Amino acid sequence: MSNVKSPADTLRALLATGDLITMPCCFDALSAKLIEQEGFGLTFMSGFATSAARIGEPDLGLMSYGEVLDQARNITDAVSIPVIGDGDTGYGNAMNVRRTVTGFAKAGCAAVMIEDQLAPKRCGHTKGKEVVGRDEAFDRIKAAVDAREAGADILILARTDARHQHGLTEAIDRAAKFKELGADILFVEAPKSVDEMRTLCAELPGPKMANIVEGGETPDLSPEELKQIGYQIAAYPLSLMAAAMKAMVECLQTMKVGQPRDDKLMSWADLRQRIGFDDYYDVSERYTSSRRDG
Repeated sequence: MSNVKSPADTLRALLATGDLITMPCCFDALSAKLIEQEGFGLTFMSGFATSAARIGEPDLGLMSYGEVLDQARNITDAVSIPVIGDGDTGYGNAMNVRRTVTGFAKAGCAAVMIEDQLAPKRCGHTKGKEVVGRDEAFDRIKAAVDAREAGADILILARTDARHQHGLTEAIDRAAKFKELGADILFVEAPKSVDEMRTLCAELPGPKMANIVEGGETPDLSPEELKQIGYQIAAYPLSLMAAAMKAMVECLQTMKVGQPRDDKLMSWADLRQRIGFDDYYDVSERYTSSRRDG
């Protein structure tokens, strides 16, 4: 029998340490590989960044369940660290939520996030978002937990966006009920101050996730500050996407005017190594028909 831990068990072990987990978020297989190569132990498939990378559209509920799940499979296939998938609102009613959770588990995700926004959902730091009523919100998390209890080896990350529409107290009340229903990790989106962050961490049990969007509504605190407040996961959903877009735009602008661009590029050797060419060639040497000179 294999002693290899499942992605969910690996995440459970990370959470059991009690340490703060710094979690850069990915949007495709390559960005996930870079996160792993730099020594991070956990990543999250950012819905915002994935929508931008896969379909070139804003995170406004435009990607389908099938597109999101396909991207999740590509990411989990590329890395060995646990990946949290973004299950949005579950793509329908409670029965759809069960299918969504089961699908993400089969795709190899360690956890899946289910939220209480009104579909089609919106990025948590943009305008126009609304949440469903309590009964529907609770049914979504109950269905997610039921899918886990029925055999899906996956953790449930329960998210509420109620702070925006109904205030912090309602958001805390919803999150507390999510935990009571069996959620493994809680995520109250977009607290607007350090005091709000302290309050929700003090009042809610279990592991909690902070979502740090540069320029967003939540204070951009250091990992040490987040740990002291009571968070256990610090997610950075747009850092890599924003860095990549800035670098690509600057390179394109340089090319447009015919200027040298060497100082803007990763070296050819490093590029090959990080993508996996060197590993491929090393393994292929075992097979005579796969060997190539050069």
